[in-house]
Amino acid sequence: MGDWRDVRIWTRDEMMKRVARFKDLKGSDGGLPDSDVPECRRTLYAVIGFQPPQTDSDAVTSPVGGDASSMPAIAVSEGFNLGYAKAKPGKGPLMHNHDTNETFIPMTGRWRCEWNEGPAIEYVDLDPLDVISFPVGVARRFMNVTYDEPQKEHILMFVIGGNEPQAEFTPAAMKRCEDWQKQKTQPNAQKTKQAAKRA
Repeated sequence: MGDWRDVRIWTRDEMMKRVARFKDLKGSDGGLPDSDVPECRRTLYAVIGFQPPQTDSDAVTSPVGGDASSMPAIAVSEGFNLGYAKAKPGKGPLMHNHDTNETFIPMTGRWRCEWNEGPAIEYVDLDPLDVISFPVGVARRFMNVTYDEPQKEHILMFVIGGNEPQAEFTPAAMKRCEDWQKQKTQPNAQKTKQAAKRA
């Protein structure tokens, strides 16, 4: 690539490969441990970056999940990643941490950003264009709190440092995911038992 001070001329075609139109983004509502937990349902859009991290842990994943990280609109690896979350009021991810900085900027609606867990939990509500920046090592989550528009999805932008950023869900978050999976399978197990009794 050479010295960055050597100014390069780029064609329009080259630069248009680095343009993402919101209307053309492909979002994903899966690929994370909490994706199908009712209070966590959201759509994530990988706009810039999000190369999938190399890991074997179920709790560690790309911040946008395996699905969205496989289809960024601008697939570059330049030290930062940008994406959007879209969710209805009361929805957002479970507590998690990142290996690099994560910054949230609401685009529409009102969003609550929480950090810490248990008795140490704190939060701040953000309006459009407000900013909060979480350092490494602080568990965090976000949630749409625009309750006066119960059926409307709102958009939150997130910027995350690194080339292959990782997200790790907290032990309490992973327990909630496990409990939800058990809860989903229990009604089926009860139906099977009842059918077996009738047979």
